[in-house]
Amino acid sequence: MRSANRVASLLLAAALLVGGSLAAVQALLLALDRPTPLDTTGWFATLSSTRWREPTVRAVAGAALLLGLAILIAQLRPWTPVRLRTDERDGWYLHRRCVERRLADAASAVPGVRRARVRVRRRGGQWRPRVRATGDPAARAEIEYAVHQELHRLTAPRPGRIDVRLQPRRRPA
Repeated sequence: MRSANRVASLLLAAALLVGGSLAAVQALLLALDRPTPLDTTGWFATLSSTRWREPTVRAVAGAALLLGLAILIAQLRPWTPVRLRTDERDGWYLHRRCVERRLADAASAVPGVRRARVRVRRRGGQWRPRVRATGDPAARAEIEYAVHQELHRLTAPRPGRIDVRLQPRRRPA
């Protein structure tokens, strides 16, 4: 999302720069009684005769409002981080997907566990791994231990709690 925000900011800045420059040149030329590059009579007359009751005006205003709200919600939504900080003091980061893959491999290495998936969320300085796997529900403690050991190898901050959800393996019919 970071790159999409940068591209959107760049496009908005370019549009504002071009529009502002055109408006400044237009105002300067109008003040000097010189011919202007943009014909202001047509759009000025259209804008001054347009009323709020017209359906076109309301549709454009509604679309602008919805677009603005969508952008605001997208900016306020807490996105999943791409990188996870290992320690506050040293400034090292790990890629979240690589950490999730290693934790899933550690959980899958436990006997009786198959198809483990891990999602890591960050709350403050703590990591919160969520493990979903198929296997024997009695292996929950072993999965937690394997994930703790892998987090220790990664020098990750101590997780507050590891959420393990095991679904029993389906028996063939």
